[in-house]
Amino acid sequence: MLILSPKLLDDALNISEQAGKYLVDFYQKFKESSVNVEHKLDNTPVTEVDLYLSQFLIEKLTALTPHVPILSEENCKIPLAERSLWDEYWLIDPLDGTQQFINRTDHFAVLITLVQKQKPVLGIIYAPILKTVYYAMQGFGAYKKVGDEVIKLTTQSFPNNRVIKIGVGAESTKQKVQPLLNPNYQYEFLIYGSCGLKSGLVSDGTCDCYVRLGSTGEWDTAPAEVLLAELDGGVFDFQFQALTYNQKEDFTNPNFLMVSNKGFDWQKIFKFN
Repeated sequence: MLILSPKLLDDALNISEQAGKYLVDFYQKFKESSVNVEHKLDNTPVTEVDLYLSQFLIEKLTALTPHVPILSEENCKIPLAERSLWDEYWLIDPLDGTQQFINRTDHFAVLITLVQKQKPVLGIIYAPILKTVYYAMQGFGAYKKVGDEVIKLTTQSFPNNRVIKIGVGAESTKQKVQPLLNPNYQYEFLIYGSCGLKSGLVSDGTCDCYVRLGSTGEWDTAPAEVLLAELDGGVFDFQFQALTYNQKEDFTNPNFLMVSNKGFDWQKIFKFN
């Protein structure tokens, strides 16, 4: 198995930044003309950008670690019988927030995660238009880099006795979440772009939590698992159980809650049942 080291993290960060440069070029091209958009079976959009970046990341990660398999959102038709034999693998989403890319919100990212023994251990969320990257590695801490400034992230305080800030993806999600909340607290909602970027907002304290209703894949949450684990945060389903990785035939996550500090009693805030 790969040894977690600063060099491995730096190499993976460099690959994410190279992919980000292509993403910026595609974004400019999309502005000037158009990018071909198709829809998958689940009705989510996929573009030539997703497919190009997927192939690029697979080639670069294969060159970096030739014996480590790679699972991409755009290349995931590998049966569980085969995947279950993997001790480790790279899990990537070449364009997290395809709809955000199409809508030109700037809120999209490249996601790269290394998973060892079914646990994410190295995670990168790179938003090239925002010039922001969140990254973490097990036992090495969690960081946010904006431009050339690197900030070491720290565990967030409990949201006791103040407004609880909740990240969601859309106004419609906000309407669905409000009835699940304990009315004895005050809440503030932030509607923001891709899944990866909302998890970044939880890790840096912009939001106390992020609630997701609806379909996501394991590649969407995997880098956040590493970031938040380094910060005493976490990711849970609505029964407050941990999410799983590479243990099912498909890669669909349940509805989930990401929290900046898992020491807080979130079950008194969210009445999911």
